[in-house]
Amino acid sequence: MKKVRVAIYMRLSKEDEGRQGESNSITMQRALLQKYASKNFQNYELLEFCDDGYTGTNLERPGMQRMLAMAKEGGIDCIIVKDFSRFARDYIELGSFLEQIFPFLGVRFISVNDHYDSGGGQGNSVDLDVHFKNLLYDLYSKDLSEKVRSALAIRKENGQYVSANSPFGYEKDPKDRHSLLIAEDEAEVVKRIFALTLEGYTSVEIARLFNETGVRTPVEFKIEKGNLRRVPKGEKFLWLNSTICQILKNEVYIGNIVQKKSVRNYGGGKNRPIPREKWLVAGNHHEPIIDRQMFEDVQRILSQPKGRKCELSSGKQLVSFDKNIFQGKLFCASCKANMVRANKYRIINGKKEQYKTFQCSTHRNYNDLCDTRNIAENVLCDILYATIQKHLSFIKGIKKLVQKNVQYSFEEKLKQTESKKQKVINLKNCLEQEYMRTYSDYAEGCVSQAVFLQYKDVYHEKIELYKEQEKKCVKEEKGIKKCQTALQKLVSDWLCFQNAKKLTETMVEICIERIEIFADNRVEVKLKYQDCFNDCEKYILNCRKGGATE
Repeated sequence: MKKVRVAIYMRLSKEDEGRQGESNSITMQRALLQKYASKNFQNYELLEFCDDGYTGTNLERPGMQRMLAMAKEGGIDCIIVKDFSRFARDYIELGSFLEQIFPFLGVRFISVNDHYDSGGGQGNSVDLDVHFKNLLYDLYSKDLSEKVRSALAIRKENGQYVSANSPFGYEKDPKDRHSLLIAEDEAEVVKRIFALTLEGYTSVEIARLFNETGVRTPVEFKIEKGNLRRVPKGEKFLWLNSTICQILKNEVYIGNIVQKKSVRNYGGGKNRPIPREKWLVAGNHHEPIIDRQMFEDVQRILSQPKGRKCELSSGKQLVSFDKNIFQGKLFCASCKANMVRANKYRIINGKKEQYKTFQCSTHRNYNDLCDTRNIAENVLCDILYATIQKHLSFIKGIKKLVQKNVQYSFEEKLKQTESKKQKVINLKNCLEQEYMRTYSDYAEGCVSQAVFLQYKDVYHEKIELYKEQEKKCVKEEKGIKKCQTALQKLVSDWLCFQNAKKLTETMVEICIERIEIFADNRVEVKLKYQDCFNDCEKYILNCRKGGATE
């Protein structure tokens, strides 16, 4: 006898924790559902799906999506939940599943605490009681979410600190969790960061200094105090220049707290940033670590455009770098970290001359973790210019071929793929119609259950095969269209640089996808439209082979 595939689904949202008691915990839900399955099923296979910390107001949950996908593929015969609210709090969506989707898929649905079973007498039709419960769950969820948000908004407007974690340099007051106290050991590090910045150190130099001298990172402080459990990705935790910058820009160190930087809609979704003038800033909330004058001096340093001098209150001047035209494109081949731009100096004819280099950010912060060092900017520019000119010569040489023959080849490929896809769609539609006829015969008693179940297994195998073939055709179509469009754009974009005498920022933006620098200063360049170049080269090679054969 075939095993019944039973799926138990458990969910716990953040709002449920501590509000509805222990019975709603994942552990208790699992125990309840496993016990129910063992009492009511004999020959069965148990599948578990769980979403811990997800709202029930929508179905965008990883466990839920895996379960529904498996149900649609025919891999689940029965779904069991503790109550309707664990599955969904949206009464319209839940009703749709109970009345339409699950019956069509042939999936039995059981809600233990609601005494609902679609496979028994209690659930042959969704009665009024079920609809009322679903509506109440939905209204409860919206009401609870609004209350939580209102309570947080009031606390923020009253100047209370509501974040679960305390910023580096502070700890929460044991007597009042909305107040902050200075953590002296962490505060010393914060003071040193601000002082080094005023002395002329960059964030990169501070990070490297801290890594070399063994200054504990914010994560390590939290781990030592038992507030966090984490292991480093590499050999150990490292200071990064981004961490230094975040500390230098944070107003918390002058006694302010800044809140309500973003908002989120009911039912989830992404945070939406709001204008700075609408942020909630509470001044003199706690004891400052940094005095206001020092903080303002540091902000002036950080806000200066690269390549300009900055005048501090002390009269001292600092210099930062010019614009980096390779931002987001230049990486270390060894550790995949960004290559950062830096000033270096050399003596030419007895005079000190400044020049630009690119250094691996990992090597710059901590020398031992990466062997890639640096490459001079002028050397890199020469390499890239030569690479672009080489491909420009190729484009000019095959311009007519690209515009006529290669374009025609793409159109032929597209027609063939569209024809193949349409055949697959027709076969799939015929199979689905045949399935509906067979299901109708089974429902009317013309076909036995054994014959229908056997047919259903064959149907699912074939329909999945057709779906995969259709996906493959769609992917091919998109690839051809993308390459076709890119080819036209390639010719128009690149030919505008045929008279360029040197590398420009626009050339880098339009022509370069990614650059990797190796330890021996080898440079690997990935061009935009690289696939188009490859297709053109293949086409030309095939043409030459054809000509040679003739």
